Amino acid sequence: MLINLFLIRGSFANFIFLNTFKHIFLFYFMAIKFGPSGFGGVKEAISNLEEYHKLGLSACEIAFTYGPYIKSEEDARAIGKAAERLGIKLSIHAPYWINLNSSESEKIEKSKERILACCKVGTWLGAYIVVFHPGYYSDDKEETFQNIKKAILEVMEESKKKGYTPKLAPETMGKVNVFGSVEEIARLVDETGCEMCIDFAHILARDKEYHFDEVLKMFEKKDVLHIHFSGIEYGELGEKKHKKTTEDELRALIEHLPRDKEFVIVNESPDPVEDSVLGLNIYSNIDSKVQ
Repeated sequence: MLINLFLIRGSFANFIFLNTFKHIFLFYFMAIKFGPSGFGGVKEAISNLEEYHKLGLSACEIAFTYGPYIKSEEDARAIGKAAERLGIKLSIHAPYWINLNSSESEKIEKSKERILACCKVGTWLGAYIVVFHPGYYSDDKEETFQNIKKAILEVMEESKKKGYTPKLAPETMGKVNVFGSVEEIARLVDETGCEMCIDFAHILARDKEYHFDEVLKMFEKKDVLHIHFSGIEYGELGEKKHKKTTEDELRALIEHLPRDKEFVIVNESPDPVEDSVLGLNIYSNIDSKVQ
């Protein structure tokens, strides 16, 4: 009986230890990472990353808006090593002129090539994902979905063959006439195994509400969630333009995020560094009160 009691107490102690360890691990290693979109040109990239680090930021999305501007593998690897040393998680935003549902096959192939070019440079950089806008609707939304799904699977297969390491992350889009509702992106994740970029500003512009809990529930199986966030101006048809992020908007987001996952929050406002620091400060204050 004493032996059984000892074993029960031992098991309970192990349970408490493991859960305490899990809590500590999640707090320190599965934190929310904040950072801006963009780090300037090649020459100033490392010094800008060092400044981000001094501000406490730990993420940065490289904006390849008009194509990968880092041409040299040596430069890319040097930037990637600096980011790793500074604890900054890198991601890439692919060029805007991507349409995986074009009626012209040549445009689809060019779109796939642009994504793959970002994956190539992203491998040198050590970036963990490549974010991209998937495409535009045709008359049939289901046909649009199937075309985009097929193209993503083809890019994933080619990326694997070439040994590229970043994952593909289609983004939720902010205009109602553009493919990329949160439901469509969640379905792509389920049916292709790709990652995703949840742009809550786009969701607000498209649906007129953030739907924080509902959206996070759709991706609850993911350990790491990549998020875009900023203020946004919008109308009936959706997104108009990004604007400065308010403290109330950031607080609303952060208070809805569970603490058992890693979140990478990239700010795309006109002042993404300042707004990222604001988010970090809000998060630090909230978590210090929780402790």
